[in-house]
Amino acid sequence: MSNTDRTWSGRVFIATSVDGFISDLDGNLEWLTDPPAEPRHVSAHEGDDAPPDWDGFTANVSHLVMGRGTYEKVMTFGFWPYDKFRVIVISTQLRPGDDERVIVVDSVERACDLLAEENASTAYLDGGQVITEFLKRGLIDELTISRAPVILGSGLPLFHSLPAQTRLIHLGTSTTDSGMTNTRYRVAN
Repeated sequence: MSNTDRTWSGRVFIATSVDGFISDLDGNLEWLTDPPAEPRHVSAHEGDDAPPDWDGFTANVSHLVMGRGTYEKVMTFGFWPYDKFRVIVISTQLRPGDDERVIVVDSVERACDLLAEENASTAYLDGGQVITEFLKRGLIDELTISRAPVILGSGLPLFHSLPAQTRLIHLGTSTTDSGMTNTRYRVAN
């Protein structure tokens, strides 16, 4: 599927450490979900055309596409946070039908076919490998990346190897009281 054939928009909303990791090597997210209380951060700031918060981002999302690793991490949360989306999991290891909340497909191409078949409006793309694969194919229109005030030193990267540079256009930045810096970009190429 080419970028011009799509009727849906591909969007990313993800958090990283300052050094670009989405989890530590063990898949741990405590650095993100349980940040230390630190009163010295600068007060929250909404810049021009600031990125939306979670509710604003998901307002028009119809589908969520994630990989098996992200799905398995979500399963450790003890609750299912994605009831409002049609969830597609890309995996060659999971069996279709084992979880009625998701549809399992074996490739990015099949996920794109399903998005088209189901007249998706906006697809929320989650997980480093899924984001990289959609980016390689020119299927991401916008990225909102939140950077937590922590350097992990190692971990699972947001972006994996890409065949070429991807130019981004900065649309807006904001900060939170917890020190998160949220930046929204439009993909230029």
